[in-house]
Amino acid sequence: MAAARGEPGPRPPPPSSSSSSSSFRFRVRVRDPRPCQLPAGRERGAPGGGRARAAPVPAAAAAAPAAPSPVVFREVKHFRSWVPWLVPTFVVANTVMLVITMYVNDCPKNSVSCIARFLGRFSFQPFKENPLLGPSSATLQKMGGLVASKVVDRHQVWLLVTCIWLHGGVFHLLANMLSLLVIGIRLEQEFGFVRIGLLYIISGIGGSLLSALFLQSNISVGASGALFGLLGGMLSELIINWSIYTNKVAAFVTLLSIIVLNLAVGILPHVDNFAHIGGFLSGFFLGFVFLIRPQFGWVSQRYAPPGYLTTSVISKFKKYQCVLWISSLIIFIVGFTVALVLLLRGVSTQMIIVLGAIICLVSQLQDGAAIQIRDTAIPHSWEAR
Repeated sequence: MAAARGEPGPRPPPPSSSSSSSSFRFRVRVRDPRPCQLPAGRERGAPGGGRARAAPVPAAAAAAPAAPSPVVFREVKHFRSWVPWLVPTFVVANTVMLVITMYVNDCPKNSVSCIARFLGRFSFQPFKENPLLGPSSATLQKMGGLVASKVVDRHQVWLLVTCIWLHGGVFHLLANMLSLLVIGIRLEQEFGFVRIGLLYIISGIGGSLLSALFLQSNISVGASGALFGLLGGMLSELIINWSIYTNKVAAFVTLLSIIVLNLAVGILPHVDNFAHIGGFLSGFFLGFVFLIRPQFGWVSQRYAPPGYLTTSVISKFKKYQCVLWISSLIIFIVGFTVALVLLLRGVSTQMIIVLGAIICLVSQLQDGAAIQIRDTAIPHSWEAR
């Protein structure tokens, strides 16, 4: 009844910069900036210097409460919710590639003991040859499976990418695509298709690089490296955006347990754990670059109306975020470049292990006060460069 007594009505509270850590939707409430219109009949200057009388206001209109100022909600682009479409497209693409691979395989033409022969040329190889219900290794190699010798000798670098879209069989495809839907859709909803698409593909290439360096005699296929890249990106996103989470330690322990459990599966036979490790490391360092979020204080300050602006200027990112962003980008570029050069030059894993052992030995000798490096004998099989 404040309007009936002629007192001003209650003003809406100023916009709040707080937001729930479980939801990354951030909306700013802004009052309608349009000026109030004078009601009909209000006194205005009349022609000739006189003043016109105001029209009588009806009693019902006078008793009506004053309408509050409309509130406009705007969704901030840094915390908007995206509609996921790229991850389902990846799932469809991987499924189509398996169907095409089985068509090219044509098991009845090359084998007499195919599984599910009623499928015709889409039938599967025998279990003793492929226990995952899939094609033969020769077909996988023909379709673009990763073979390190082809990358080194023939410089077929595209095999590092094509192997990501191939799978060893139906079981392999189901396991990877279910994981991709669970992990990838959530990430695409929060960060969009551009960043998650780049994270997925580059992590897959990183996994292929490490796999080609350490498994030079096998054929490697599958999207596991890219999936582990998404897991690594989730871990780095939690670390670099640490301040916007409430249950930080619980989320960190849970995510780390899932990663360790999935890496432990790589101990099983016929599992390329080097691709898992390479994809995880690539996604971990890229996550600091792609999945960084601004501070809530900066967002509320940027999108608040002029009347609510504060005098203090809040930086978009915190100092530790900037340090992690720069250092991770440098580490990823250097590591990716070194791995690619080593692979193209045909450096074997044995050479890498021996070089690592020599580096460790030299560092230990440098730490010893009584031993001088210039007095040590260098084996004749090695030459200094």
